[in-house]
Amino acid sequence: MEQKNQIKKISKKEKGKTRVMAVGDIHGDTGLVRRLAEKAEKENVDLVILAGDLTQGGDIPPNLIGPFLKAKKQVLIISGNHEPRAVTNFLTELYEGTKNLHGYSLKKGNLGIFGVGGADVGFDALEEKEFRSLLSKSHRYIADTEKKIMVTHLHPVGTKSEFSGIRGSEAIREAIEKFQPDFAFNAHVHEAGGVYDKIGKTKVINVSRKEAIFDI
Repeated sequence: MEQKNQIKKISKKEKGKTRVMAVGDIHGDTGLVRRLAEKAEKENVDLVILAGDLTQGGDIPPNLIGPFLKAKKQVLIISGNHEPRAVTNFLTELYEGTKNLHGYSLKKGNLGIFGVGGADVGFDALEEKEFRSLLSKSHRYIADTEKKIMVTHLHPVGTKSEFSGIRGSEAIREAIEKFQPDFAFNAHVHEAGGVYDKIGKTKVINVSRKEAIFDI
């Protein structure tokens, strides 16, 4: 495994910036959720992004997202390969104000966030053409924003997460190269949590159970 590049430690929030926490592969671990919610509150996070595999096989434990909302954080989610997309749709209904980014996007001032959930295996597996179509669709609404974040569960092809033997997506890499978001977050490969890549100007970070906090 290659040496992991570390994201700079965030302390004082930069004026006029949005502070984001991104993490994935929670797999129903409500203890982890409580710890992350406490950290989000302590670090003055504005927005929490959950990059798929929120559950283990679609089973929803009590208070899976509630601690973030109690801490007054906006939450964006996508599905992974361990839950059907119907589960993430249900979570947005169960936890009011939570938004599912699968094929959709969110504008927050000069920041645009877009994404697609799922993987090429597991529940509701996607083909490359579907990744390509959904990322184009979700990017369209935020194309004119100054700053952009792209969120997927699966990693792009040709990145360090492939040390696991799990091949990444060509369509996800194509979207990064075409749309050039400032950040692209993925999860899926637990052992790659914290691994950092760069594609053009885009910082590509695997946030599998290894949260990243940053200002944008």
